[in-house]
Amino acid sequence: MKNSDVVSAFLALGQDSRLNVFRLIVQKGDVGLTPTQIHEMLGIPNATLSFHLKELMQAKLITQERQSRNLIYRPNAVHTNALVEFLLDNCCGGQPCLPQSLTRKAKAP
Repeated sequence: MKNSDVVSAFLALGQDSRLNVFRLIVQKGDVGLTPTQIHEMLGIPNATLSFHLKELMQAKLITQERQSRNLIYRPNAVHTNALVEFLLDNCCGGQPCLPQSLTRKAKAP
């Protein structure tokens, strides 16, 4: 992953509403959400939501799929995982940073 990709992701996530949209989409995983569902859950006006979704797409944090007349937004897990790996690449000199119990808890579904 290039530094520019990381910067783009953080710029996209550096806005409160956009971060909330991303977190909501991540929570739904592969099921995804339509803009209508996101609007109903977060109360973001449609025009503003459209702008936020576009920014998250440009940062490669989410994907978009057309199903009939609906657009479905899902997290881009590959890119998000690469972002996390990039951030933790040299963490703690290659040793686990968290106590084992916290690591297991973080991985639990």
